[in-house]
Order: sequence, then structure tokens, then C-alpha cells
Amino acid sequence: MPEKIIRVDPIGNITFRKNKRSKNVSISMRPNKGILVTFPWFLTYQFALNVVEKKRSWILNNLPKIKQIENKATIFNENISFKSRSKHFLIQQSESVKKITTSVTSNQVVITYPQNINIETPENQITIKKAIAEALRIEAKNYLPGRTLELAQKNGFSFNKISIKNTKTLWGSCSVKNNINLNLHLIRLPDYLIDYVIIHELCHTIEKNHGQQFWKLMDTILGDAKKISKQLKEYSIELY
Repeated sequence: MPEKIIRVDPIGNITFRKNKRSKNVSISMRPNKGILVTFPWFLTYQFALNVVEKKRSWILNNLPKIKQIENKATIFNENISFKSRSKHFLIQQSESVKKITTSVTSNQVVITYPQNINIETPENQITIKKAIAEALRIEAKNYLPGRTLELAQKNGFSFNKISIKNTKTLWGSCSVKNNINLNLHLIRLPDYLIDYVIIHELCHTIEKNHGQQFWKLMDTILGDAKKISKQLKEYSIELY
């Protein structure tokens, strides 16, 4: 898709991108990805720029919030300590590679990058996070379906099918057809919290809402389920 990067002071660089599917001018601001303006194919860059000028105050008011999120984010480099349920993640530099590569062993994920790049740029950080997410996906697919079946059989539940997804907001979900979706980032949690989320979704195969009967069912399996729920809130789905 055609795009231009235009500097708008005092905001900074903004990416303007034409999109055949766009019906109007849309402005998005995301941490480490900057400001993106998408607009219909038939409109001019100047038209989109004029819209940005009209939204200048809104953009400037929200920029500090984006920067605050960026400043909290972990910088994945050689000094970071990061692990999943069964693997340690190692980031290292090497003369022998020309791009960021990933290798996986039984207990380790090694992400290697060339010596001539700055691993801490937003673009390279995104590449590393994608590599981590893919390694987590493989591990999650190897563990979560089997553990779900085990807990279902142990506690008398049945479900239709299970999917592993990389969602931004939910650790898990259960459809009206009793299809269970589990977030691949569950594999970063302690085992008892993984089990909590799985049991939570299994309970939804019987109780579709979070009413009194749902929590009563949860408590029969876990004890004080709401206490564990509060502990889950201490963890973030996003990679930090």
C-alpha cells in the first residue's frame, strides 16, 4: 500500500498510508509503532494531513500516554531474563548471522542477532517479540490441549474443541458451542494459574455467565476461586 512519512511539528513523524478498504481517515497511535493515518485510495495526502491538523490537540494530549507505556516496556537484549513454563529465553549477538534468527532446544530458546544492528530499536524489538510469541505458541500447543483434556476428565467436563490464540485482552474464552480458546501467553504463568484459566473456561461449558452458580462451581474445584482470580490480575498478557 502506498505510504509516506511526513514530519508534523511538534508531533514528529507520522505515517500516512492509502488503503483501498478505508472509507474515511483514521488516526491510530500505538506504543513503539508511532502514529498511523490510513485513508481511502481516492483522497490526497494533503487532505489526510489537513485532518491531522484538525486533530492536533487530541494527538498531543495522547502522546504522553503512549510514551508512558513505551517507557514501561521491557527492552529485550542480552541482559534480560525471560522464561516460559519450560524454557529459558537467551538473546545473543553473533558475527555469523545476517538477520535475527531463532533456535529452539528442549529447554532453551536462543534469539541471535547480527553485530551491526541496534537490537533496542522499536523495529528490532517487535521482531524479537514476534519470535518469542512464536516459540510460546509452539510450547502452548504442546501443553495446553493435553492439560485441558486432563482437567476436563478429572472434573467431569466435556468440550467441543480447543484453539490456541494470541489475543491481546483475554487469557481464555468459551463459546456457546463449548469451543475453548486459550491464550498462548498462558504458558508464561505458574502452573496453578494456567489450571485456573483452563478450569474457568471449562466451568463456562456449564455456566455461561459469571453469576453465583458459576463461582460456586469454581469453588468446588479450586477452593477460593476469586482469590486466585486476583492473583491472575498481577500478570499481563502483553510481553513486558
